[in-house]
Amino acid sequence: MEWSAELSSGLLQAAPDAILVLDDARIVLANDRAAQMFGWSSAELVGRPVDLLLTEESKALVPGRQRLIDSDPPGSIGTVVTSARRRDGTEFPIESSTTIVETPQGRLAVAVVRDISERLRTEEEKARLRAEAHAHRSQRLESLGQLAGGIAHDFNNMLGVILNYANFVIEEAESPEPDLSAIAADAQQVVRAGTRGTDLTQQLLAFARRGVVRPQPLDLNATIGDLQETLRRALGEQITLLFRPGRDLPSVTCDPGLLEQMLVQLATNARDAMPSGGNLVIDSHRMGDQVRLRISDSGRGMTADVLERAFDPFFTTKGKGEATGLGLATVYGIITQAGGEVSLASEPGLGTTVTVLLPAGADTVPQQAEETSAAPLGHGEMLLVVDDEAGLRDVAGRILTGAGYQVLSADCGTQALQVAAGFPGKIDLLLSDVVMPGMLGKELAETLTGVRPDTRVLYMSGYAQPILASQGTLDPGVALLEKPFTADDLLMAVRKRLDG
Repeated sequence: MEWSAELSSGLLQAAPDAILVLDDARIVLANDRAAQMFGWSSAELVGRPVDLLLTEESKALVPGRQRLIDSDPPGSIGTVVTSARRRDGTEFPIESSTTIVETPQGRLAVAVVRDISERLRTEEEKARLRAEAHAHRSQRLESLGQLAGGIAHDFNNMLGVILNYANFVIEEAESPEPDLSAIAADAQQVVRAGTRGTDLTQQLLAFARRGVVRPQPLDLNATIGDLQETLRRALGEQITLLFRPGRDLPSVTCDPGLLEQMLVQLATNARDAMPSGGNLVIDSHRMGDQVRLRISDSGRGMTADVLERAFDPFFTTKGKGEATGLGLATVYGIITQAGGEVSLASEPGLGTTVTVLLPAGADTVPQQAEETSAAPLGHGEMLLVVDDEAGLRDVAGRILTGAGYQVLSADCGTQALQVAAGFPGKIDLLLSDVVMPGMLGKELAETLTGVRPDTRVLYMSGYAQPILASQGTLDPGVALLEKPFTADDLLMAVRKRLDG
């Protein structure tokens, strides 16, 4: 089948790429796309040497390509990636595929040319993104190493205190004439170290946004006002605290305990930055649909490199043993988990300003009912205590039986269901760990309440993520006792759940 000249010309012009037909390195035909690409009209290109469109780089390829055109059989002689030159002298990358064609007029070379500028930009962008991702992974691994090292260091210190003072207690208790006051003093050291460990885990969970959050509408000005005396004690006598509350401030939704923790942490940081005294100014202000809280000190300030790493966990400029390096990391975790933003501004000698932006809530704050502080006793209620950690299970059992409750215990969900199935009486409350091997506490609770709908559920956990909703909040109706807990914490939580 022979194609008409009109059809051949139409196909040539419809091609999406530039097409040049060459006879002995001279252009004999060029389509419209070639004219657009190179900036010459088709008529101007015809009859000119192809060198007109080549750069020095691509000209070096011509002798070898021409030998292939002269000697190879008809067909493709391959594709090269090189560069070309437009009429205005600008150079651009191309991909050129050449095919040898035998015609009545002789052997011709058909070059299909594609501008690959965009493709190379895309590939360069991909390479840049890959390099950035690799750098970010390296930074994350470095941060994880720093985090793990910091945690290990601090916990090893605490464990060293606990183990040694516990041994002192044992030695004194086993002596012929035990000194009860010495035993009590050593036991207090164990309690202090344990409390420090609890504080550290809470800071870590706040930083990682994995802690349990109990948000509620708060009057920010009232919260800061109530906390001023605590902040002044943290600052010391040499530092003046100034509070400038904004007018007509809407409520903010935040965990009150975490908000207070954040303010005390920032006050402590400010105190350390002003060893010779100074001012700490706290001001609040409404900014559209956000509430701004600023905490500014007149201290030493930070250099640019310190400011850049200020929110990194375990990064500190203080001496060994003076700080954990979790202060600002904790602040960051608290605010972002509350849906807010936090930023730092600081210069050496000019002090530091921490700016917190929190979503604005309702204009009024509902009054919270006050809870009684006395730890109530039980009235013989039957509790099923489930925890895979034997020591914690025994501690909970001792506290509860001593307070007037009856206790069944199990070390996993499967055993708990077996214990419940073999107990004919009423089980008033299931007190279950959240994360256990084999069966999570949530699954255990759903199975048990399916056959015992009157049994209430109280979870206990140091890591409650499996029962948390988004943003680390508890689903409605879910009660959680956070580990580690004191006897009063446990008894209050159990009584509240039984009576609620």
